[in-house]
Parts: sequence; structure tokens; C-alpha cells
Amino acid sequence: MADEPALLLGVGATKAGTSWLYSYLAGHADCRFRAVKELHFFDALDDGSRERQIAQLEAARDAAVSKQAKAKGAARAALEARIADFNEMISVHRAGSEAEALKRYMAYVMRDRGAAKVVGDITPAYALLSGERLSMMARLTPATRLLYLMRDPVDRLWSHVRMHATRSAAPGEDLAGRAVAVLRRVLRKDALPAVTRRGDYAAALTKLLAAVPGPRLFVDYYERLISDEGIARLCGFLGIGHAPAPVAKRVHAGPAIPLDPELRLEAARMLAPQYDFVERTLGPLPARWQANRMGE
Repeated sequence: MADEPALLLGVGATKAGTSWLYSYLAGHADCRFRAVKELHFFDALDDGSRERQIAQLEAARDAAVSKQAKAKGAARAALEARIADFNEMISVHRAGSEAEALKRYMAYVMRDRGAAKVVGDITPAYALLSGERLSMMARLTPATRLLYLMRDPVDRLWSHVRMHATRSAAPGEDLAGRAVAVLRRVLRKDALPAVTRRGDYAAALTKLLAAVPGPRLFVDYYERLISDEGIARLCGFLGIGHAPAPVAKRVHAGPAIPLDPELRLEAARMLAPQYDFVERTLGPLPARWQANRMGE
């Protein structure tokens, strides 16, 4: 249908600007995004984690209910809408068959879209899905689009490590020391393989380029997207008006912990295949990538 909105599925990468992108699109007049950023619909179907997703959504909903009791005015109304979104997404995950779940999922993302030209779901974990699943997702509607963002491999890794260290640190623990210890273990490849997998651009791009028709796929660098020119390029891809973007704003930024130059160089060596693959596949790398690739 001519008036059907584009379905944008943001499939990654983790710690590569997807929260900033969600914030921008959710506030865009031509877009309609629900209160839950990461729906984890397709990965939960494939890895059997629907019950875990339900538990997490219920916990988030209950926290919102507690806040709502003390909120007033616009803040209370926003929490009410957020609670309704949590409840509806819980219903999506509780559907019995995949066909019924998909029907509820599509109703969820399309709900109250009005005149919106774009609706969507930005879940970086989707980058780990199979090529077959990504191909199926790309065909959900005639106007489905997939988006994959990449951030300099070393910067992305260090950001992911800092996030993990922050979440797992004991009260009063030295956060910088914990982050360094976690990174050393990741570099030795004896801990947190998921952190490395989330930055495997070679694997993700290989699947996406084979599974998704070119006109339906948007691949860009974090360092280039978060700029007026980058946002104009994205808006053109989505067929929406070019609204100014808060390029100086950071969303879910981790603690600012400097990375030791020797560790930066060691990380660059481990991630050299990622730099090489992206350069071979997409051409010259952004300046930040080139600098970190050399351990600078």
C-alpha cells in the first residue's frame, strides 16, 4: 500500500550509536517508535529466550509503575504510555506460535502510527541472527529497511567493556581498574566472548550483504552518521524530512575512562581482521578508524 510506513529494523552494532539513533528517530515528526527501544523479538524466537524477555519487561514495567505513583503531569502521562507499551510487548512474547507472535509484533510496531512514514525496532542483538532470519526480516513488508551501524572497533570494544564493568562492579570498587581487568581477559579470549561477537563486523556484514537486497540495506559508520550530512543521508534512505540532529548529544555514554596506549595497541592487533574486512568491503575507513588501527 502506498501509505504503508517503512519498517526500519536496526540490527546493530552494540555500542555503535544505536541508542542515539533511536532517540533521534523517536523524536522525528515523520517517525513512530514505541517506548521500548530493543524489542528482542526475532532473537528471542530463535534462541528460546522469550520467557527471559518477559521477565525483563515485567521488571521494567514494575519499576515504571513505582515511579508513576510519585509522578505528576507530563511525566506521569509518559510513564503511563511506557507501562502500556511494556504490557503490550509482554503479550507479543507470550504468543504461542511464531505466526501469532509475528502478527502481534507487527501490530505492536504499527500501533498508533498515524501519518508516520517510518516505524521500527532497533535491537543490536539482531546482528547475531542467521542469514535466513535476516532475509525473512527484510521481506516482512514491501517497505522494510535494515540498518547496521559500525563504530571504530577499538572504541566500540572499550565502550562495551566499560559498560560491562559498570554493571558488574561491586559497590565502591575501582571502576577503571575493573574495566582494564575485563579488557585484558577479553584480549586473552578467556572471558566474555559475547563482547567480541557483538563487534564482529565481518560476520554481520557477510550475512547482511547476502541476505538483504541493496536498496533495503543502510550501512554506515557511527563516526560519519552522527553529523548533519550523515543524518541527511539516512533521512533520504528512509524517505523522511531532514530534521536537524543533536550531534553533540550522547545517549547512554559510559564512564570516561582513558584507555592505556599499550592496551589500545593490543586491542587494535586483535581487531585487525575487522579493520581489514571493512576496508576491503566498503572502501577507505574514517579517520578515527585509521588512527586506532595504528594504535594511535
